Amino acid sequence: MFTLHITLATLVTVALLPKVAMESCDSAGTPGLPGIPGIPGRDGWEGQKGEKGEPGLPLKPGLVAQTGQKGERGPAGPPGKIGRNGVKGFVGIPGSTGPRGNKGSVGVHKLELQSAFCVTRRTKAQPTARSPVRFSTVITNLNGHFNIDTGKFVCHIPGTYYFVYHASAVSSLCVSFIRDGQNLASFCDHVTSDGTQVSSGGLTVYLNKDQAVWLETNDNNGMIGVAGKQSVFSGFMLYPH
Repeated sequence: MFTLHITLATLVTVALLPKVAMESCDSAGTPGLPGIPGIPGRDGWEGQKGEKGEPGLPLKPGLVAQTGQKGERGPAGPPGKIGRNGVKGFVGIPGSTGPRGNKGSVGVHKLELQSAFCVTRRTKAQPTARSPVRFSTVITNLNGHFNIDTGKFVCHIPGTYYFVYHASAVSSLCVSFIRDGQNLASFCDHVTSDGTQVSSGGLTVYLNKDQAVWLETNDNNGMIGVAGKQSVFSGFMLYPH
């Protein structure tokens, strides 16, 4: 009803406006009725970000904070430190048998890796100075590495060897261990009285294949070899290389 009254009043006013305009009147006219409200305007531009607000009040005792909405998944963090070793697990099931390996190289019998000799000199004649001392009787000559004809031991198995001699002498005696012409060590025993004296010496030396070792004397060559007063030269391999 109210809307209808406003519409009629508006129409009457619009109809009278030309007439009022045409008439000249010294006095002001009567104020018109308020117009119809306009259509709502559009939203304005987004405002600037406001300043940071004051901290909120602490939660009162007895109140429970409400759980907020779940946020988006954050980026992955850096790897953590290595943890402690875990408990040892159970023994696994035995695996299947592997393929058969290639055939190995030909082995060497244990006897072939042995070398030892022991020879004696049984003669009253003294050895020739600065020449290999000859020995006449073989006690042991495993694998035949000692040559009784030359008085030299020839290395067939590279390794470390030990050599020793025990000599009976009726006069001063100097005995040297020689390796391929090189004097390795000398032992001298000077006899100052009548009778027989025993001297000895030994050494350990590394030998390559085909190297030879023998004994020599100098001008002090009082070595003999008779019953009860024999001279012995021995040697054996400690271990191969």
